[in-house]
Amino acid sequence: MPTIRQITALIEELAPLQLQESYDNAGMQVGDDSLPATGALLCVDVTEEVVDEAIQLGVNLIIAHHPLLFRPLKRIVGSNYVERVVMKALRNDIAIYAAHTNLDAVAVNHVWAQKLGLSQLQVLQPIRNMLYKLVTYVPIAQADHLKEALFAAGAGTIGAYDCCSFTSNGVGSFRAGDDTHPYCGEKGVIHHEPESRVEVVLPAYLKSRIVRALLESHPYEEPAYDLIPIANDYTQAGIGIVGNLSHPVSARQLLQQVKEQTQCSVVRHNTLPDKMVQRIALCGGAGSSLIGAALAAKADVFITGEIGYHQFFGYENQIVLAEIGHYESEQHTKDIFCEVITKKIPNFALYYTTVETNPIKYL
Repeated sequence: MPTIRQITALIEELAPLQLQESYDNAGMQVGDDSLPATGALLCVDVTEEVVDEAIQLGVNLIIAHHPLLFRPLKRIVGSNYVERVVMKALRNDIAIYAAHTNLDAVAVNHVWAQKLGLSQLQVLQPIRNMLYKLVTYVPIAQADHLKEALFAAGAGTIGAYDCCSFTSNGVGSFRAGDDTHPYCGEKGVIHHEPESRVEVVLPAYLKSRIVRALLESHPYEEPAYDLIPIANDYTQAGIGIVGNLSHPVSARQLLQQVKEQTQCSVVRHNTLPDKMVQRIALCGGAGSSLIGAALAAKADVFITGEIGYHQFFGYENQIVLAEIGHYESEQHTKDIFCEVITKKIPNFALYYTTVETNPIKYL
């Protein structure tokens, strides 16, 4: 039986916690993740009723999209639903885990875009300050072997291209000390070795794994390497997404499709244009801050979970803005959790909550 930590680690392989926004609190929320996992209940939000359902099902792990513990608790006395959920979960040995903006950054909008049939996908607002350049030096004959190890560890991906590197040749020099076992050269003698300078780009959350791959595959006892922060955007992950429909449709037809697909009760939108639309931007949750990015990406339509009243003003004849509801735009996170876990552990007990956790109702 896998442990709770082994189950949540599968989610973090897809959505590392390092990708979450600074304000977020994704990850383990409540409980002991070293315990064996008896099963998991999947939901968007955790409520007392969801915990009751987990108890009834006999599972000791709840996996949610939205963190239960988003703001610090000063006391746990049952004065609000968050405190009561924590108390009930602890009393019943139920762990609670959340994958929030880290999942948004790599999967939530991508999956939504695929459901709508969008292609040529690009992240609307890529993550910044996430990239390093790794530079190392290796004997020329071993350069290809080293690069293969670095690529396998996750280095060398730029946009839709992988196995990216730059190699230049030169001469390195060193002198081995008395307690060394040099791969080439002799102890106590300055040695000059024809070497390749290998450069690859890597995301910060893979730094430890990639450096370990470097040390394990490099022939030298003491490989020289540099990790240099670079200012390039990390275009593989970030907030929102934009892509193209296979053929133009009317804005009304598109919004009707979204309404049916998400089963949302209401689609709020600004004035619909007479022209057809094809380039579509999406952001699950509260994505109104990305309206400018959607315009810059030349999107015809921007669809998100929440847009404030005043934010609808001023974009007529520029872009269609549509709001479908926060919960409705992220409800497919349960499908993402299920797919990630069952791909690695097909027989693990997974359940979708039957509790209606959307707090917003419609007449």
